[in-house]
Amino acid sequence: MPERCFHLVADGAYATLAGAGLPRTQITSRMRRDAALFESPPPRTGRRERPRTRGDRLPTPTQLSDTLPQRAWNKVAVDVRGATRDRLVHTRDVLWYRVNKTDLVRLVIVRDPDDYFFTTDLHATGDQVASRYAARWAIEVCFRDVKQDLGGQTPQSWKRRGPERAAALSLWLHATIWCWYLTTHPTGATWTPRPWYPTKATPSFLDALAALRRVLWSQRITTMSRPGAEESKITDALLDTLAYAA
Repeated sequence: MPERCFHLVADGAYATLAGAGLPRTQITSRMRRDAALFESPPPRTGRRERPRTRGDRLPTPTQLSDTLPQRAWNKVAVDVRGATRDRLVHTRDVLWYRVNKTDLVRLVIVRDPDDYFFTTDLHATGDQVASRYAARWAIEVCFRDVKQDLGGQTPQSWKRRGPERAAALSLWLHATIWCWYLTTHPTGATWTPRPWYPTKATPSFLDALAALRRVLWSQRITTMSRPGAEESKITDALLDTLAYAA
């Protein structure tokens, strides 16, 4: 897709990708609290000497957060997993020399709770960067669902490309089940209300999987026999229980 641009969001373990020169790709990640930061290198003086590759040393993100005056913070609305939260942020372009020796990155400090993010997108605002990183959590939830509910963690094949194909199939099934559920149940509310969770308003993947199981199993039972009204109630209650326990 040569005409498309991409934005990669990853945790701090992949921060070095900011210096990998990925084509048409912006990076957003978490910055180390003790990162060595610098100003951009000063312009060349015209003298016959080696030009400087970095400017003056800056405080670490933690030190910078502790010394910033109140007027340096901006109050923004951050999207945290579908909920809007008010946060104080400070944005500054710095040179993280160890990660990228030539290009500046945008440091975003979020207060209460304190956190430190950066992005190679120098046009991004503080609330955009914080919201992008918070949205990364959906990836972790997807991996958990695939492992726990679709058997992606324990494939039955261990030779050649078997495990790789099993993981790909699990991810494909995860996406297919969600597409089916959102198409057939656009308003959700397919789960049984529980007394310990009265405020639940959105479905989980297990809710979508249970809804699919009920449909498939009900079709099989109906094909084999046609139970009466009383038996149908018992069958529905049994299917509802087994759909979550399977």
